[in-house]
Amino acid sequence: MEPSDDDGSLFTYDCSTAEKKSQENKGEDGQPVEKGSDMILASTFSKSGSYFALTDDSKRLILFRTKPWQCLSVRTVVRRCTALTFTNSEEKVLVADKSGDVYSFSVLEPNECGKLELGHLSMLLDVAVSPDDRYVLTADRDEKIRVSWAVAPHNIESFCLGHTEFVSRIFVVPDHPELLLSSSGVKLLLSLQRFAASRITYWSRDSCVALLCDCVPVVYIFQLEAPRQQLVYKQQLSFQHRVWDIAFEESQGLWVLQDCREDPLVLCRPVDGQWQPVPEDATVKKVCTQLRGHWAMLEGSAGVDEGFSSLYKATFDNMTTYLKKKEERLQQQLRKKRHKNPPPGPNGQTKKVKTGEASWSGSS
Repeated sequence: MEPSDDDGSLFTYDCSTAEKKSQENKGEDGQPVEKGSDMILASTFSKSGSYFALTDDSKRLILFRTKPWQCLSVRTVVRRCTALTFTNSEEKVLVADKSGDVYSFSVLEPNECGKLELGHLSMLLDVAVSPDDRYVLTADRDEKIRVSWAVAPHNIESFCLGHTEFVSRIFVVPDHPELLLSSSGVKLLLSLQRFAASRITYWSRDSCVALLCDCVPVVYIFQLEAPRQQLVYKQQLSFQHRVWDIAFEESQGLWVLQDCREDPLVLCRPVDGQWQPVPEDATVKKVCTQLRGHWAMLEGSAGVDEGFSSLYKATFDNMTTYLKKKEERLQQQLRKKRHKNPPPGPNGQTKKVKTGEASWSGSS
């Protein structure tokens, strides 16, 4: 579909048709680029909405201009990416990958190769920048959040510790840049289920935070009390189908994309202090019609995501095995001791009995 500012039609782009220049048949590390499934792994808009970037399973970074929509460049990355974000100046896009590295790619020079900025020893799951672009924040699989200087990323400002599982998402609050929201994989002891936040989104109008957990048909709503540095739980929005993604739009409300062909997109707004779906909205109907027309493509990509299930620490009950083996060793040692030192006879004496002899009776 062609982009159009006049009729408001949707812009669609097929990653499988993206072409790389002949000199770009190798990644940033000089190795041949492995052909993937073209599934989109991460995407984001710039702060003003003027740019959009995505990375796919074929190790491509595709940059778009949105006014009007136009593909500016197709560049290769070293590893498959997990997250990306624009700097607030919109001069660079930062790309985090599975090997733990962050590369920066120029927006102003859309065909320039990427530059290695920093690295972790484990897989990166999210990347963010402070509102003034002074700091780059990275979250990894090993429970750590690192705050690095943007101009010299090898200089680490601080670490944010406290999580006991992988850090799935980080979010710097735009109108409270001193606050960082982070989420991790948690296990509920009562149900033995594991949940990890797949999206954190913020509505500055009412300092509202919406949280989406992986593979759960529920969106949790919180109120941010910045002076007290607290998130206050307000309500949960339950849906009949798995929720794929959520996003706040300041002028509209909370958009919810769900695994439902009949109603793939839901718009929620606060009514008397409670968030609820908008029953009739022309924009929602129009976008839903477009999504239903591309449902096979949407379901084929969003519906197969395994989420964070493979990132949890494996747990083993080594103590039970240890105690069992210890008991076996003690019993074995006791049997050997009894065989070496047989118990005494009736008069407290012991006598070895030769083969064929009568047993010692103890009488004189």
